[in-house]
Amino acid sequence: MDRLNAADLIALFDAWRAMFAEQREFLIALDGKVGDSDLGITMSKSFAAAAETVTAEGAGAGISKLLRSAGVIMAKTAPSTMGTLTATGFLRGSKALEGKDAIGTAEAAALWRAFADGVAERGKAKLGDKTILDVLDPMARSLEVSAASGTTLDTALRDAATAAEEALEATKSMQAQHGKAAAFQAKTVGLQDAGATVAVLLIQTMRDTVAGRT
Repeated sequence: MDRLNAADLIALFDAWRAMFAEQREFLIALDGKVGDSDLGITMSKSFAAAAETVTAEGAGAGISKLLRSAGVIMAKTAPSTMGTLTATGFLRGSKALEGKDAIGTAEAAALWRAFADGVAERGKAKLGDKTILDVLDPMARSLEVSAASGTTLDTALRDAATAAEEALEATKSMQAQHGKAAAFQAKTVGLQDAGATVAVLLIQTMRDTVAGRT
């Protein structure tokens, strides 16, 4: 499948819901090393609410409105730092895909670039700060390269997931500059960033969902 329609997007949110429910304890433990231990709770709650909301709206709502509704309910359900950043990402993505009836490679690139830019602006983060942005940006760049070369969505998402996984590994050498983790500074070196892990899980699940429908 080279494009995701509105019904496919609803299925993707359900896949994200199931994945974050499964990864809940892992993310709690990962976040607990230098954070508040609430990341797994935040992600499982917010994506459960988002999946329920977009399912209730139905495919007739369209791509942009589904993304916007997901962002709105996530902000209400989990108003923590990561909940707010994720909600902002989907709200920005909604604007980027206004008027689009499906998500191909170009639309996926626009979605994740808008998501990354929204997170950077809202979280006041920059590359190298050891945050989710350190995975979102290379992820979006990979998709932009794929879009420019006419790569199929399936292949583009595989490449983006690989770029995300490599970027996540690179966060281990960085020092945290934001949130509770920033208080640990040097102690965060060598640790996998929890927020960046969320971005990898998002793109891996999108990759697997598209691959399963191809």
